[in-house]
Amino acid sequence: MITEKYSGFELGPIRPPSEAGSLLIRVTRNCPWNNCRFCGIYRGHKFSLRPVSHVLKDIDTIRNYVEEIKNAIAETERSDTSDKRRSGAGGRRINPSPKSLDENEQTAFYTAMNWVRNGMKSIFLQDSNSLIIKPDHLVEILLYIREAFPEVERITSYARSHTIARIKDQDLERIADAGLNRIHIGMESASDKVLLLMKKGVDKATHIRAGKKVKQAGMELSEYYMPGLGGSELSREHALESADALNQINADFVRLRTLAITPAGDLFNDWNSGVFKKLGDRQTAEETLLFIENLEGITTIKSDHVLNLFEDVDGKLPEDKRKMAGIIRRFLNMPPSQQILYQMGRRTGIFSSLNDMNDPGRTAIAQRYCSDFNVTPENVEMVINELMKRFV
Repeated sequence: MITEKYSGFELGPIRPPSEAGSLLIRVTRNCPWNNCRFCGIYRGHKFSLRPVSHVLKDIDTIRNYVEEIKNAIAETERSDTSDKRRSGAGGRRINPSPKSLDENEQTAFYTAMNWVRNGMKSIFLQDSNSLIIKPDHLVEILLYIREAFPEVERITSYARSHTIARIKDQDLERIADAGLNRIHIGMESASDKVLLLMKKGVDKATHIRAGKKVKQAGMELSEYYMPGLGGSELSREHALESADALNQINADFVRLRTLAITPAGDLFNDWNSGVFKKLGDRQTAEETLLFIENLEGITTIKSDHVLNLFEDVDGKLPEDKRKMAGIIRRFLNMPPSQQILYQMGRRTGIFSSLNDMNDPGRTAIAQRYCSDFNVTPENVEMVINELMKRFV
């Protein structure tokens, strides 16, 4: 039997935007499914489980750097509290210098530094499906994290519905008791037709069963809906079936992630050939409105991704439904020229909400972009598609 040699601290490629300030601990590498047609993040990369001992060593490494950083901050403050011009975290000098470290150690140092700067409140377990490991192993990792960082308030992870549905209820409860208190599930859609088309490897019933199991175990649940994933043919079914599933699950958070198609994903060829008819921004807005109007229960909608057209479609159901729907209707009721101006302003980072169009300075910049890109009603979606590739 060949034992994998520990090669130092590891960092995976992605995490949810809501975990930007979290400490990232890599438990698995890449994606065990890796067949979703819209996703190319892990294409060509083999899935593997990291040995538990390696994960624990990573935790030890971060703990040691956190202590060194904290001690350096305290020493700097003691030695000269009057000098406000010192460099480092919060204007303070931090040692050791990362330049003296190898690449893996530098990654660990900067990971620890980022976490200290963000208050050390949350931890995210990477990569795409940490709950695929044995429950005993996950519990061991979680307990070790709690011992190393007792002040941590939240530990979270991605997971597939298919994986959650197969875990015994008592094991999920053990995992929750050990400290995992939020799970992110990429539902994307609950239409069986869309799920089959996109090779998600799961159906609506499994999504519902998995979501309910997470809630029953006492963990927060964050479900992701991908506007546009059904294309023009399945848009309405995609919205209604997804809303129905989420109503049954009653997740704590529903996060919007608008579809963007890149050459790395298998869907690109279908889109390029015209087999898959991608929604434009206006159609996507109409689908999102239909989706939100059909959501019930008590949940929080988050539009926390740059791919989304409306960052401010964000609130709690049921009390904020009218406000969120009103934002989308306001866009749909704009003249085409104003819609194009907002689209370009949003996709170039000038606008984050429709209200930003009231700022003459921002609007002037967006108008200049429209002119520079020669944007017209006929080519606006092509231009937008190119701009969105930067964010995937």
